[in-house]
Amino acid sequence: MTTKGWRGLNHLALVTPDMDATVRFWHGVLGAELVSTLATPDMRHYFFRIGEGSTVAFIEYGSATVTRVEKSAGVFDPREPQLDHISLDLADDVALVAMQQRLRDAGCEVTEVVDHVVIHSIYFTDPNGIALEASCWLIDPTTAPVDYDGPLFSDPDPVPAVLELRSTGTLSATPTTQLVPAAESVR
Repeated sequence: MTTKGWRGLNHLALVTPDMDATVRFWHGVLGAELVSTLATPDMRHYFFRIGEGSTVAFIEYGSATVTRVEKSAGVFDPREPQLDHISLDLADDVALVAMQQRLRDAGCEVTEVVDHVVIHSIYFTDPNGIALEASCWLIDPTTAPVDYDGPLFSDPDPVPAVLELRSTGTLSATPTTQLVPAAESVR
């Protein structure tokens, strides 16, 4: 079986209760350049470049309370709410529509193509109930120069960290973090 059209992971979408701190940590501390911001009245969706063709994304739901769960990596914790969906990267709209048809041919429910202005997507689930997205960038933020005033930055009310990056190109402050001992991660 071939993986015709697949290019890798488009983005892993995680949930954050504080997008400003997330920008300051991922861009300011880790050096994962903020490459796109999307927003609706109900949520923000920000993308950070972690390599050519790869991004990690965070969603901040405006009206939702996100319970913080501190856990150690690799230790099961049923309270873990951070994963939202996994987006798989496709080369173009032709590959996206072909994947949509492949899913339909297999009897799987799949959305119509959603136009997010800079990315086109379809949504579906795997048999485990994991929310999946297949996407293709119209402007690839992993290879395009960063332009905080360009089409990849469409949040009309960005968090303060984005305003700092737009005006100065740097962040004035970044958060610190601490490891959670394995024994304390599941209580």
